[in-house]
Amino acid sequence: MQPGPWRAHPLPSPANPPRASPAPVVAAVFVGLWIVGLTVITQLGGWLTDQLLLVIGVDRLVWLWPVTTVAVVTLAGLPTLLLALLPRSRVVRAVGQLWLVGLLVFGALSLPRALPPVQHEAYLATLAGTAGLATLLIHRLVAHRIAPTGPEGESDRHRRRAPRPASVTLLGLAGGLALLLPWVWVGALGGLLETLLAVLAATAVGGLAAALLPAAFWPHRTADTPPRPVRLVLVGGLVAGVVLLLLGAGVGQSGAQLPLLLTLPPAGFALAALAVAARRTATGVGAAAAGLVGLNVFGPLAWTDPEEVSLVLADPRDVPFWVAVAAGVGFTIAVLLAIGYGVTLVRRPAARPSRTVAGMVAATLLVTTAAVAVGAGQPGLHGERLLVVLREQADLSGVPAATGRAGRDRRAAEVYRRLVETAERTQAGLRRELRRFRLDHTPYYLVNAIEVDGGPLVRAWLAGRPEVDRVLVNQRVRPLPAPAPVVPGDAPPPRGAEWNIRLIRADRVWSELGITGTGVTVGSSDSGVDGNHPALGAGFRGGDDSWFDPWNATSAPRDRNGHGTHTLGSAVGRDGVGVAPGATWTGCVNLDRNLGNPALYLDCLQFMLAPFPSGGDPFHDGRPQRAPEIITNSWSCPPLEGCDLGALQPAVAALAAAGILVVFAAGNSGPRCRSIEDSPTADPEVLTVGAVDRQRRVTDFSARGPVPGDGAKPDLVAPGGDVLSALPGGGYGVFSGTSMATPQVAGVAALMWAANPALIGDLPRTRQILTETATAVRVSGDRCGDEAHVAGAGLVDAYAAVRAAQG
Repeated sequence: MQPGPWRAHPLPSPANPPRASPAPVVAAVFVGLWIVGLTVITQLGGWLTDQLLLVIGVDRLVWLWPVTTVAVVTLAGLPTLLLALLPRSRVVRAVGQLWLVGLLVFGALSLPRALPPVQHEAYLATLAGTAGLATLLIHRLVAHRIAPTGPEGESDRHRRRAPRPASVTLLGLAGGLALLLPWVWVGALGGLLETLLAVLAATAVGGLAAALLPAAFWPHRTADTPPRPVRLVLVGGLVAGVVLLLLGAGVGQSGAQLPLLLTLPPAGFALAALAVAARRTATGVGAAAAGLVGLNVFGPLAWTDPEEVSLVLADPRDVPFWVAVAAGVGFTIAVLLAIGYGVTLVRRPAARPSRTVAGMVAATLLVTTAAVAVGAGQPGLHGERLLVVLREQADLSGVPAATGRAGRDRRAAEVYRRLVETAERTQAGLRRELRRFRLDHTPYYLVNAIEVDGGPLVRAWLAGRPEVDRVLVNQRVRPLPAPAPVVPGDAPPPRGAEWNIRLIRADRVWSELGITGTGVTVGSSDSGVDGNHPALGAGFRGGDDSWFDPWNATSAPRDRNGHGTHTLGSAVGRDGVGVAPGATWTGCVNLDRNLGNPALYLDCLQFMLAPFPSGGDPFHDGRPQRAPEIITNSWSCPPLEGCDLGALQPAVAALAAAGILVVFAAGNSGPRCRSIEDSPTADPEVLTVGAVDRQRRVTDFSARGPVPGDGAKPDLVAPGGDVLSALPGGGYGVFSGTSMATPQVAGVAALMWAANPALIGDLPRTRQILTETATAVRVSGDRCGDEAHVAGAGLVDAYAAVRAAQG
């Protein structure tokens, strides 16, 4: 046998138990526990760090995973190296050498995790190449031939009793299919290239597992070995479990590796049972290990998107919940496999399955997996799309700055005409090419752009075209096995005007000035609206052009999330929760599951500029005269969703040119300075709103300026801590965030425009009144260079603003 990074000695046979000191064995146990504990803690901690940075809006730390990997390899590698060199026990040294190689493999596989999650295809290709190269190196460094461990004169009777290599291989494949089942049930495939690369990566990782655990590693039963293999399976499973834990920890982007920490280690015991049953047959053990591990790895690699294993989707029963379910079910299956294979193949030798039985088990699981994939699962491909932004955007200079309702309608019509004309003229050639290549696409005019179905190759082709400015990855969340349940509100109904309404003095506008927003329409782009809620039902504008749902194609207002119902309730809700209860509203679903993309945001912003009937063509059926006067937006489009800083700037600029007031939430990434940095919250065309609490203090979560380019943001603040508003199902609930503050400013603007319709469309004068009548707030901590970067002009004052508008 050629020397290698470890000598693939079999574990000690019960016929000849070692008589050396137990100290090396105890040391091996402690080293194994150290490796397991360190790996699990760092993998979970690294993912939580990634998520914390994402939630607070900090850019991803590229060095996080490489540094974590080096730390694990160093801290675990030193005691493992000592274990591989110092003990007198040949077997203990072999275990140490095996774990040392496992650590090195973990380090090599983890390094590609530095790639951005959005580049999943590049990651999968790198993972496949790294695993394949590691497999070749291991095969070159260890013996290609394994010497027999049993006597050559083994009886024919014993040979007949042992299962053939094919049966062991089939049982390994059956175990892998069983571990794949939960992912097929709860997950969904990505794009075609993404799926093919996942197949390649999983195959390479399976081959690497077979190379790490060759047949010579496993203990073997022979004719002269007493029938006490249970201890061999337990010891072999423990040693292999550590190796498989390290292998799983290195596979998958941040978060996708966590389920493998649960499912792969128990599979080590199943492999140990198969290896004992297969005796010294290298082919059977290797193929079984490759199938069992490869199919296990294929599940999270192919049926989940690493960007979605995120706290951003922490709503009840979204992707993180289903990933946890799949991991839990997979762990249970792995344990049952270990027990079942152990009992069937080791404890009851006479009941060892034949190749026919093993084949029937594998075939049954294969048919079951396919049936689940096309039945209970989510069939089809659900990969990312692309948003192609063209160089030429519509010229909106010179649009008449008319005000009042009629003037605003004329402005909106002119803006709509110019946008559509520019898009149809400049997109014609590219659309022909997309049709020729049969690439599904959707054109947009509010930003001159086209959404295209395609992966990295299509992206490279599009980026090289002369009319294209840039190509953005258009994040698309994969479907769920079941919709998330709607969480009803549990707060008691309001009794009069809520504290936030009183703080901004909106209740005095109603009682003293008799103004409630009648005659003004507020548009909501959010998760949806419960159109039957008692606080909102009567305010729906109605008609065939007041509701649009690009997510679920619903025909009437509904909300499966609750966020949109809550925010719109704060703007126009009745019964004391809304600032402008007399205003009407329209709605659009752009964020059903809290992870959108530029195209979905454009769908709703286009609908707000020029509403169209259900099933209509936005380019030709738009009705700009039906546009709402004000739009409330409690969302932003960060790089995670595919936007760059200027992605939606042409859209909000066009809405402003049309005389539509666009109000945006500053975000909840405070108290960090310069945390207002996503599109379009940082754009000067929008009115950006931060949050205060009951004591008029700017909340810690309220995002701060200055924005990129050192512009001043936010513009105003409004109550955003513990705000009561409507929730789906007719109930009420308390939420906090700048999302809650933003619709209140939109409601104040509605009161102003209802008080003086001549102000409709006069955005500079409206902004001036809102900022000049704002009142002082309390700012604690870092003022980010200027208090205006924390609180803007101050707390919006509805009463003072309406009085100024009347004057």
